Amino acid sequence: MSKQIVEKEPLYLDVSPTQLRNRNEKFRKAKWVPFWVAVADYVFGKMIEHRFFALRYKCKEKYDENYNPNYPCIFYAPHCNWWDGIVCYNLSKRVFNKRVTMMIEEMNRFPLFNYAGAFPVNKKSAQAAMAALKHSVELLVDDKTRKTALWIFPQGIIRPPHYRPIEFQTGIVYIAQNVAKKVGGVNLVPLSYEYCFLREHRPEVLVEVGKPIVLTDSKFDRHEFNRMLETNFEELCDNHFRAISQGEVEDYKIMFKQKLPWYREIEKYLKSRGFKFNKNSSSSPD
Repeated sequence: MSKQIVEKEPLYLDVSPTQLRNRNEKFRKAKWVPFWVAVADYVFGKMIEHRFFALRYKCKEKYDENYNPNYPCIFYAPHCNWWDGIVCYNLSKRVFNKRVTMMIEEMNRFPLFNYAGAFPVNKKSAQAAMAALKHSVELLVDDKTRKTALWIFPQGIIRPPHYRPIEFQTGIVYIAQNVAKKVGGVNLVPLSYEYCFLREHRPEVLVEVGKPIVLTDSKFDRHEFNRMLETNFEELCDNHFRAISQGEVEDYKIMFKQKLPWYREIEKYLKSRGFKFNKNSSSSPD
């Protein structure tokens, strides 16, 4: 029998998709068409609720106590899988009450996203990428209501979960500095994501909100500020993961949670009636 040779595609690359495929994409400004925004709200909400058992978040009080509503907002988070964008969209709408805008590589594959606040970023060249950065600044400066939030994944590329060291590309600092220069300040809000199984049949998303950095001084060294953001963000993510690994999951609020499957409902009912399960039972106690 002849041996079949299977070529393995690497899961992670150090090259962004637009650089790898070497394709040009016409730049398009973000738009918010009410019909398509409503479609995105519904579809992205159903997608995450269908795939995960729950989305839990904690430490939003840090955001509430330190966030300056007079300044624009930039949320930033790690980027380890395809679901990150869907998670941030739902958090914006259902937790922070913000309109979403974000950069998407290869947006030609998802053109309708353009009508729900997304715009393309082409990293094929520095000049092409700069168009997206300038548009980010423009969107935040022009939003007088401060209801629009930019979501950015400053690592600039999908990395494995818990990849270390965390290294940011300089786009987030460029945007923050220029927004602060034009309107006097900007909120930089870090978030840590963990996708994990707890004790249910589906995975859960656990989110920790970090303390916002309210940047009001636009005169600083970009490289030093970038290193400070990296250090603080890595500490947030490491502490978040460490707490979960120790079973510290009681302090989360729930954005959504699925109903228990029928067999767990029966198990819960029997326990409430005093039924004791056999030690060899495959059912795990609550």
